[in-house]
Amino acid sequence: MQADTALLSGVLFAVSMWLLLQRSFVKVLFGFVLLSNAANLFVLMMSGEPVGRSAPIVGDPGPVVDPLPQALVLTAIVIGFGVTAYLVTLLYRLFLDSGTTHVDELYADEPAEREKSK
Repeated sequence: MQADTALLSGVLFAVSMWLLLQRSFVKVLFGFVLLSNAANLFVLMMSGEPVGRSAPIVGDPGPVVDPLPQALVLTAIVIGFGVTAYLVTLLYRLFLDSGTTHVDELYADEPAEREKSK
């Protein structure tokens, strides 16, 4: 189970890095969302499997699950959602102002260069 989760986390990190390095801001946004999810999965994976452990609220004196990674992931989900909403707003405003979300078209000085980059 840990190996499957580690492989999934690695694939998510790799795909998110590939998307973050693209020249379209929409792909960068999707890369950020995937990176956030990969980091959350990685933190949960590092906390270990909860097999044979009980919740820390129950009075069982046996081994308990550490609630700190779950609290960190819950906080990271909320922060990631807020940053994603902010990035979507910035991307929408960028599209309204310039009519494009591609870096080459955005920073082209002349209209002829914009047509050439398409």
